[in-house]
Amino acid sequence: MTEPHEDGMPDGLTGPERAVWRAFVVGRTCDLTEGIAERDDPFGGRDWGEERSVRADVVALLLLAGPPARSGRVAALKLRGVRITGVLNLAGGTIGPYVELHGCRFDGEVVLPEARFGTLRMVECALPRLEAARLHTEGDLHLPRCRVRWGIRLTDAQIGTDLLVNQIQVWPDRRGRAITADGMVVAQDLQAELIETHGELSLRGAKIGVSLSLRGSVLRGAQGRRALNAPQLTVERSLYLNAAWVYEESDTQGSTGNSTATPPYGVTPAQGAHRKPVEFHGGVRLDDGRFGDAVDLHHARFLLSGARREEVSLRRIVTPELRFNGERPEEGRVVLNGAKVVTLIDLSTSWPGPGGLAMGGFAYENLVPYGHFPLARRLEWVAAATPEYAPEPYERLATVLRSSGEDADAREVLLAKQRRRRETLPVAGKLWGYLQDWTVAYGYRPGRAALWMAVLWGAGTVAFSHYRPIPLKAEEAPAWNGPLYALDLLLPVINLGQDGYWRLEGIWQWAAAVLILLGWILATTVAAGATRLLSRG
Repeated sequence: MTEPHEDGMPDGLTGPERAVWRAFVVGRTCDLTEGIAERDDPFGGRDWGEERSVRADVVALLLLAGPPARSGRVAALKLRGVRITGVLNLAGGTIGPYVELHGCRFDGEVVLPEARFGTLRMVECALPRLEAARLHTEGDLHLPRCRVRWGIRLTDAQIGTDLLVNQIQVWPDRRGRAITADGMVVAQDLQAELIETHGELSLRGAKIGVSLSLRGSVLRGAQGRRALNAPQLTVERSLYLNAAWVYEESDTQGSTGNSTATPPYGVTPAQGAHRKPVEFHGGVRLDDGRFGDAVDLHHARFLLSGARREEVSLRRIVTPELRFNGERPEEGRVVLNGAKVVTLIDLSTSWPGPGGLAMGGFAYENLVPYGHFPLARRLEWVAAATPEYAPEPYERLATVLRSSGEDADAREVLLAKQRRRRETLPVAGKLWGYLQDWTVAYGYRPGRAALWMAVLWGAGTVAFSHYRPIPLKAEEAPAWNGPLYALDLLLPVINLGQDGYWRLEGIWQWAAAVLILLGWILATTVAAGATRLLSRG
């Protein structure tokens, strides 16, 4: 290119480049498509020749130092079906014009580090790589239905409104990352529905001003990396890692494609749509995340590798609502250690079995089962999280049940805790534990103690009604009363005026000793259970 003519157009431009230049100054779309879907497909194998090619340097010149708009028009770069040759390098530049590229093909990387845009839209474009660390946009950044062969980098990018990457397909860079957006800030929504990544999606320390949606996406880890790596992620509203409703639709050229319908939570979309679950082929890490409304894992599918010890890690997350009602992970672990949740909505079949769940220090205030979740299955849930006995998960569950008015279920949970604890005791402790369990269920079933007392009192009454012992001191002994004497032996501490005035001999001494011993066992066990109940009430 040489010096520009009076109309601002440099010498040496090709026919397609002159068309782009003329369209730019009036804000019109430069459409170089042929009108045949097979030939216009930016992802197809057809070569786009010189008649559809524009040099990246010409595009950069227009965006960085382009001619002024025609009177009454707004300059804008709008391209459709254009092949851009070379590397488009706008690093550090300030781009004023509106940019919208639709169905374009890039031969080289798009380099945008520290560039500043108003709004940038690249729809259904093919790119080798997008390098955009510290990119700043006043408006939207849209990349829907694009395909990127060697990754996207948006580290520390600042997106003024929305980031839209629905149905994008991205393959990994040399480090195994498909999308790297650590420290990125999005002022409003990040929509990444039905995307497909073949490397790690990294959102370490990212901040999303409204909601983040990965509905229906397929995320695959590569080179031993996680599928989703997002510790310290902040989402002011909800994080949607759930299914999308998908239906087939036809475009104006007769081809068909997927479209999404994402109605509000719990609302069924229009007829003809089918549910597509989100899939994670590799670990998911959301440690220390903060979510203002909810983390939604409805119909999520986790395909973890037990050999690589992959995890769905929710350590220390804080959210008002956690919806854990996806498919049960067959391998790997779900880790909730230190998480704080107000309401846990879960499905009994969503949780992994023994060894696959950890929730030490997991705090929740309300339980809302999604479907039938009996207490027996809830106890299995706690047992799966405690391969080695730990009292805290049982006590947390009992507290939540009691606060919701389920006192009987709370007592069952605490009884299960005592039985788990018994397994860790030496032989003498186990024997004492079995005795407490059989007699009064560790004090959590006081009715059983009353029943045992009644049985023993009845047996003692029958026995002592057929026996009249010799008084120790005839002048001081009260009148003999067999039923009252049996009750006096059973009740420790309390004196009913019979015990201590009679001399028992032979087998009757043993019978009295047995009643005294059993009375003390029942009384101390009931007292211990009552103390536990009162201390937690």
